[in-house]
Amino acid sequence: MSEPIAVIVLAAGQGERFRQVAGADKDKLLADCTGRDGAVRSVIEHVLVNLPAKAGKRVVVTTADRPQVIRMAQAYGFEVVLIESTGMGDSIAAGVAACPQPGGWLIVLGDMPFILPLSIERVIAGMAADTISVPVHDGEYGHPVAFADSFGPALIALSGDGGARPLFATARVVEVEVDDPGVLWDVDVPGALVFV
Repeated sequence: MSEPIAVIVLAAGQGERFRQVAGADKDKLLADCTGRDGAVRSVIEHVLVNLPAKAGKRVVVTTADRPQVIRMAQAYGFEVVLIESTGMGDSIAAGVAACPQPGGWLIVLGDMPFILPLSIERVIAGMAADTISVPVHDGEYGHPVAFADSFGPALIALSGDGGARPLFATARVVEVEVDDPGVLWDVDVPGALVFV
């Protein structure tokens, strides 16, 4: 794609499964983990560091009760979109509405700290008009996912807990093969903070 693509990081979910194990006051996005570069950072910071700086608008969608996530996003040059809902559909819709981009959107999950920057670049490079570009590792679809600008109305129409997966059924999907298990690795429980 020649037009800039916006990057939207979804960081509004409350991580209930993580809290059940680690404690009700433990936010998985702020938990320390050792990244694939060997540096110890919070989960959300690893996500932000791995994203391309040359993208178009970059936003983090989160809730007002996460001041540390908000400060971290701003420190890395991301705009912050605050929502009240923790639903993924609501987060995607709010992020897309906040940054109309002619090149489309890269939707990134805030709890996936182990994705290699090269995999992200390859997903973006796989974008074409009227397509969804998705990384594939060992036959499984992963994240992040890039949507061409033609999907704007459908993304803005999302709501609740459901994500954008239903859009795949009628779209031309570009499968980008990557040798990167990080595209499948989300931090749902404390044990997932260590990449193996």
